[in-house]
Parts: sequence; structure tokens; C-alpha cells
Amino acid sequence: MKMNKKIIFPILAVVIIILAAALIARLRAPGGYSGPTESITLGAQISEVAIPLFVAQDQGFFEQNGLAVTVKAYDTGLKALNGMLNGEVDVVATVSEYVMVGKILDNQPVKTIGILDKIDFVSIVARKDRGIERASELRGKRVGVLLGTNIEFFLGRFLELHRINAKDVTSVDIGTYPHSVDAVVSGKVDAVLCVPPYDKVAQSQLGNNAVVFPAQSGQLAYTLIVCGSEWLKLHSNVAERFLKAMNQAERYMIQHPQESRAIAKRKLNLTDDDITKIWLQNEYSLTLDQSLITAMEEEARWMIKNKLTREKTIPDFTNYIYVDGLNAIKPEAVNIIR
Repeated sequence: MKMNKKIIFPILAVVIIILAAALIARLRAPGGYSGPTESITLGAQISEVAIPLFVAQDQGFFEQNGLAVTVKAYDTGLKALNGMLNGEVDVVATVSEYVMVGKILDNQPVKTIGILDKIDFVSIVARKDRGIERASELRGKRVGVLLGTNIEFFLGRFLELHRINAKDVTSVDIGTYPHSVDAVVSGKVDAVLCVPPYDKVAQSQLGNNAVVFPAQSGQLAYTLIVCGSEWLKLHSNVAERFLKAMNQAERYMIQHPQESRAIAKRKLNLTDDDITKIWLQNEYSLTLDQSLITAMEEEARWMIKNKLTREKTIPDFTNYIYVDGLNAIKPEAVNIIR
């Protein structure tokens, strides 16, 4: 049976229009990248601050944006950033603003392309049997701290707010976050600054002998995505696609909270109670806002005051923030005053 050409041609035209519209929608949709795949190596601290990365991996958002991402794990954001500067990785996605400030004051070529997370979860776990039940009783004690990270800054600020001279406390470098538990439980230190999940472990092992103080005093810490300045010049398109993937991960976490929590629970081997606490302590939102500059300036001032840098003046931190990438995909999230 032959179909009339007058019928066939309109049908074909409709099919072509539908296919073309679908292709255009795919290319315009988030993650609808159709060019060649780019391989990048990503440095990350495998902890709760990296949950958006886990979601992006699990849901294939990197692949949708033409990225083949290999993750290299580090104990701390400081080690990850040092790895990037040594050529081990291309991008670091879980580094604190304090660490970045230190590198800027050391004239290292670094730039952040986005804030991944804002946190308020650093605590001080102390031993009651060492005469510590109030913050003021840290005077004269040995306190474990991870030197070179924002933990160092939060201890200094905590002491200042409680009118304790930093010279009246002995800071002991614990080396890595996991070592914080052994340091305080074994009695090597009288108190220690902890991040999750190690704070909970230390409290559990100390039992009734533990006393806990919130260490950040209301000041948020920032988890940044950081690139080398030269790498960014050559790979600005790759950086933008990475940000697209992270923006997709953020939307997924909002639209699918239970599934996102399940991904985090599985990746970090956590309990339901842990996950509930994490969602309260972290603000997972891809942004670049002025509060970051304010925090960096305060930390730079503190470093200069405590002679942790040879620099004497606070630099213009806007020169170390790349806004074009996030402006292209989420302009409402950019609020940097230049």
C-alpha cells in the first residue's frame, strides 16, 4: 500500500522538527555538553564537605558536562592545595579560605572559582580530669591543633574571645584530623580542636570525662574550589563545566534530599543521626559572596598580627577570585564587590 506523498512529507517534517527541538533542548539543558571529553584530576578531602562532589559523581553530572574526573584523596585541604601547587592535581574542591589566604600571602598563584559549602562544626573536646570544665580553664593547658589550617585560626580567635593570651596555651600539632582522637583520649593533650566525625568519636571514648565547646564562635568557614592561575587561563571552559556539574549537584540535593543523604551515608559510612547533624552544620550552596572577602581579610589580619607571614599588608582578595565562570551559569549567586 502506497502512502500519498502529500501525507509523507508533512509527517517527515514534523518528525525532523521534533528531533531538532529535542537536540536543541539537550544542548541548552544543564549538562547538555556535546564536545570532546576533558580529563581532570581533582584533589579532595574525603569528608562531609565533599558531599556535593559525591552526588555529582553518583549522578553522572561530570560526564554530562564532558569531564572525566579522577579524584585524589588527601587528609586535609592544606595537603590537597599543596598537591595542586606541586602539579599532582588540576583542581582542589575542598580547601578552606584560611589555607588559601596563607598561600596568597606567600605569593602563590591561586584562584577560587566558587564556594562549595559553608560550615560551623569545629569544636574543642577537653578532658575534665585535667581541670577543664569552662573555657577559661584552657589557660596553661596543652591543646591539639592542626597547624596551617583554619583550625589554627579558630583556636586563636576562641582564646581571644575568652581573654586568654595565646602564649598561655601550648599548641600541639596533631598532624591529621584522625589523630585528634588519640591525642586527647590518650592524654597527650588536655584538649583538642576537632571536626566531624572525630569529635563524636573522641566524646564517645572519653565518656563523662569529656567537655565540649563550640570553637567557631559564630564565624562560618568556607569550603572553596581552587585552581592555579595559569591552569585557569588555559582551561576556563573546563572550569565552567565543572561549576555546571556542581550546580546540578546542588539542585539535586535540594530536589532529592533523601537520595542525597543516602549517597553521603554510603560514601562516608555514617549513621542516620550523623547525616541529620551534617545537614544542619553545612550550607551546601554554590556561591561567591562578599562574606568570603570579609573572612579572608580578618584571617589575613590575624596571620600578620601573629607573625605567621612575612607580609605586612592585606592584599586585595578580589584579585584571587574568578567570577566569570559562576556568573555564566548562576549569576544570582555572585555578590563580590570590586
